[in-house]
Amino acid sequence: MTSPVFYVEPSELSKVEVGSFIALSGEEGHHARNVKRLSSGESVDVADGEGMRAVGVVESVLPEGLSIRVIEMAHESRSPRLYLVQALAKGDRDIMAIEMATEVGVAGVIPWQADRSIVRWKGERAKKAHAKWQNVVSAAAKQSRRSLIPTVYDLHTSKQLTQTIAEVTGENAAVFILHEQGNQQLTSVLADTNLSSTEEIYVVVGPEGGISPEELDAFVQAGAQVTLLGQEVLRSSTAGIAALSAVNIAVKHW
Repeated sequence: MTSPVFYVEPSELSKVEVGSFIALSGEEGHHARNVKRLSSGESVDVADGEGMRAVGVVESVLPEGLSIRVIEMAHESRSPRLYLVQALAKGDRDIMAIEMATEVGVAGVIPWQADRSIVRWKGERAKKAHAKWQNVVSAAAKQSRRSLIPTVYDLHTSKQLTQTIAEVTGENAAVFILHEQGNQQLTSVLADTNLSSTEEIYVVVGPEGGISPEELDAFVQAGAQVTLLGQEVLRSSTAGIAALSAVNIAVKHW
C-alpha cells in the first residue's frame, strides 16, 4: 500500500530538501498522530495540494503531531491536464461525479449552470455549494493519495462556458461534449486527435434533462466536439468518470 498523504501550506514545502525535517502539526498532525497512529519509522508523504510531494519517514512522534525526515521530493505533473465540466444535478449526482473525477486525476472541475439544470446556485447557497464541492475534491484527493488537489472553478453559465471553450481551444486544448446524439464515439475521436500536442482536455457533462440544442450549437461553434460514449445513456453522475477513464487510457496516463 502507498503511504498516507497529509497536506500543508505550499510555503511549508517551498524550501524543503532531501534530508531536512518537516514538523507536521495542526489538524493534519493531530490526524496523523491520534487517528492514523503513525509511529517512528513508518512511511508518510506530505503534499502542498499544488503538486509538490515530500516523501518521508516518521522520525519521531511530537506532542502536537509528527517530525518527518524527507527522503525524496517529487512533483505530480501530467500532460495533458484533464478537466471535468459538470452540470449541476439533483440528488448529489454532481457531487458523485466530481469525487470520482478527482480519483482518476483531473486537475480541475468547472461547475456549470446549464439551461436544463434543476439545481440552482444562487446567493448564499452558491457560496456554500462551491465550498462543498471544494471539500469533496480535497477529501477525494487525500483518499486517492494525490499531491495535487483539483481546483473548483467559479460557477459558469452557458454563456460563460462558451467563452471558456473558445479561449481554451485557441490554446492547444480539446473539448469533448458527451451527447447521445453524437455520431462519433469518444474513443474514435481520441484516436484521431493529435494528443501529443494537446495541453488540456475538457470533458463536458450535461444535466439530467440533457444539453439544449442552443447550448450544443454554441459550444460547437466555440470549438468543442460532440462525442458519444456508447449505446447506453449514462447518468450525469457516471458519464464523466466513464469518459475520463477512456481519456486516461488514450493519453497513456493509465
